[in-house]
Amino acid sequence: MQRCAIYTRKSTEDGLEQDFNSLQAQREACEAYIKSQRHEGWKPLTTDYDDGGFSGGTMDRPALTKLLAAVERHEVDIIVVYKVDRLTRSLADFSKIIERLDKQDVSFVSVTQAFNTTSSMGRLTLNVLLSFAQFEREVTAERIRDKIAASKKKGIWMGGNLPLGYDVEDRKLVINKEEAATVRLLFDLYVELGTVRLLKAEADRLGIVTKKIIRKDGSVTGGKPFLRGNLYRLLSNPLYIGLIPHKGETFPGMHKAIVDQEVWDQVQQMMSGNRRERSSPTNVKAPFLLTGLVFDEAGEPLYQAQASKNGKRYRYYISKQLAQNAEPEAGGWRLSARTLEATVIHPVRDLLHDQQRLMDFLQLANPAPSLLQRLKVEADELAGKLVDDDTGHQQAILQALIHRVGLSADTITIDLSRKALARLLTMEETVTNNEHNDIISLNHAITLQRKGIEAKLAIAGHSRVRQPDPDLCRLIAQARHWFDQLASGEAGSVKEIAEREMVFDTEITRVLPLAFLAPAIIEDILNGRQPETLNVKSLKRTSSLPSDWNEQQKRLGFHQ
Repeated sequence: MQRCAIYTRKSTEDGLEQDFNSLQAQREACEAYIKSQRHEGWKPLTTDYDDGGFSGGTMDRPALTKLLAAVERHEVDIIVVYKVDRLTRSLADFSKIIERLDKQDVSFVSVTQAFNTTSSMGRLTLNVLLSFAQFEREVTAERIRDKIAASKKKGIWMGGNLPLGYDVEDRKLVINKEEAATVRLLFDLYVELGTVRLLKAEADRLGIVTKKIIRKDGSVTGGKPFLRGNLYRLLSNPLYIGLIPHKGETFPGMHKAIVDQEVWDQVQQMMSGNRRERSSPTNVKAPFLLTGLVFDEAGEPLYQAQASKNGKRYRYYISKQLAQNAEPEAGGWRLSARTLEATVIHPVRDLLHDQQRLMDFLQLANPAPSLLQRLKVEADELAGKLVDDDTGHQQAILQALIHRVGLSADTITIDLSRKALARLLTMEETVTNNEHNDIISLNHAITLQRKGIEAKLAIAGHSRVRQPDPDLCRLIAQARHWFDQLASGEAGSVKEIAEREMVFDTEITRVLPLAFLAPAIIEDILNGRQPETLNVKSLKRTSSLPSDWNEQQKRLGFHQ
């Protein structure tokens, strides 16, 4: 028996007082559809899940919440709605709902549309809709980024961590006189002492701490002793001379400067000189940050090794066979520890700076604004510790956060613990503890370069990672758009689409099969991981595209 739950919704309360209203009409249509599937064992549940007067743009609806709770309790096998938009009008929310249904093996049916996840065609339609959900999110993100960039070019402060020395009034930075005096003191002390290490020691002696921020919920963040990373960022922050930074450029700000230009220039010159000195190799032993975490493609752990040459010390992660046999024929991995550690830290730091991804990974659904602010503050502070000169901080964070680092010929896979991430961000109480879904995987593209007869392998810089091909992405979106028009009945035939788009019928029929590309292929293309030879021209010319996804990957040259 298939237990069917009927969900109905109406955006406004108008007409709900009538004897026969919109919710009842939806329910009757759904009941009739369930009755038509009686031979398949479908049976309607007696519980009503009706949301009258609730918008489909939010997940905060009592009947929907009640329905999803029933799904979690395994009381429902199929959810039936009159139309997809009765469940939600947000593609992003729709994908989250479907993900929850899939986990409980619950199907979804829309009685007035060709949408039924109990069939293969329904699941294909679902993949198309979810791809457009991703497209919607990316377009929204691009608009937000463009707006932020335009505002910063006008000198408007767009939020973020509030710097020491400033407060916010009417969304504008205004000088906090007491804190501004502390900022000037730190700049003067650096000029006097010459290094950030000595500056930190003096700041600790004087009791100087980071900016204390009281959140709306009454909790307090900051007010802690400066780390060296905090001091580096403070001394190099152009906000203090009245400028707004954005992607390597600065623009005149609408706020007043705290530090004189002469002092600023002197500090930047001193810091630049110190950086050149620090970049020279030394004989100081540095800890291995990824001890016991790095594994090769065969699942074998990499070992630590050190070597000295001309008074300089070098650190490596090497394969077991190289540790036991130094002959070139032994093969295996020999990676610079400094390069590998930097390559691992980079995507972890990017994750901490990307609030939307953090919310997805931590599975935070519809968090309160105060929680979002807290998440941003904690994530930025943790990211600061990752790039701090204190290797003890870096080692402690990476050892706690990383479950495993896997190496392959063109990718590093970094497996993080969701539970550990929540703990480091002090968010344990808000994150669901799911031991069966605790691992978060970050994939990072690399290029390996053989160095000499010893088969040492180096990781190429981040600049070598390819960018997505916008023309390829546009072509796939076009194919899915045309398929959606045919599936929904908006277009009656290929000829009708061709006339509307003012192209030949053959162009439509050549592009349409791309709507059935494997999800893994689409993901690789959206992330710029497609083969070098794959472009719009070659993809269009691919004849008889196989329906089997593995065969598609082989035909188009994707690694499986």
